Amino acid sequence: MTRIHASAVVDPKAELASDVEVGPYSVIGPNVKIGAGTKVGSHAVIEGYTTIGANNNFAHFAAIGGPPQDMKYRGEPTQLIIGDRNTIREFTTIHTGTSQDEGITRIGNDNWIMAYVHIAHDCQLGNHTIFSSNAQIAGHVKVEDWAIMGGMSGVHQFVRIGQHALLGGASALGQDIPPFVIAAGGKVSPHGINVEGLKRRGFSSETISALRQAYKVLYKDGLSFEDAKSGIQKMVAAHAADQATAEKLAQFHDFIAASTRGIIR
Repeated sequence: MTRIHASAVVDPKAELASDVEVGPYSVIGPNVKIGAGTKVGSHAVIEGYTTIGANNNFAHFAAIGGPPQDMKYRGEPTQLIIGDRNTIREFTTIHTGTSQDEGITRIGNDNWIMAYVHIAHDCQLGNHTIFSSNAQIAGHVKVEDWAIMGGMSGVHQFVRIGQHALLGGASALGQDIPPFVIAAGGKVSPHGINVEGLKRRGFSSETISALRQAYKVLYKDGLSFEDAKSGIQKMVAAHAADQATAEKLAQFHDFIAASTRGIIR
């Protein structure tokens, strides 16, 4: 049975699964859909064309599905889509998309989003990411699986953050972070491969060693960007017998090759 506190305001047009919980003084708008097992804390607001999956947990004062902070926005029915098993803590803001992009902000599954985080319009989050308190990402940012955002970090619009990357606290990021890389600083610079994180996630020593070598080719060998890409592409072929390693090297290569903002240097 849905448990809605008497002081909550839930629009009759909203679609809530039978076991959703809504805390005191929360507001749920008419175009909201919330899946099974999801809990909404007190004083939270969920509005807009927002679709939420199963077993999510929204803490007190979260502001979800609000209109984008974009002066070009004219009230178009853009969307926010949130997957399953996400934890979204106090005072987090997540906005719907804009018609200048696909019109959808997406949050995947199993993400851990701490207090005062801001996820702007048209952002695309993968799965298993961690956003430490006060991390702020501008519009159109893409954050891949298992990436970690340090507290009080800020990310410029259209930036991409690769899988298993780690952005240190109080960093200001204006370019892409390749997968598996640690980055930090007021003007963000690379600080090696996220070795400890990869070990925790079951990467073999052979794969980690190959990624460290690819990092060296890109950042330490003094090569031009084009020569570094070519060198990493050769590494992919050289590791063809080890499918897991070749796959991760290919992801590293393909990410940097596709960068339009340029990668951190």
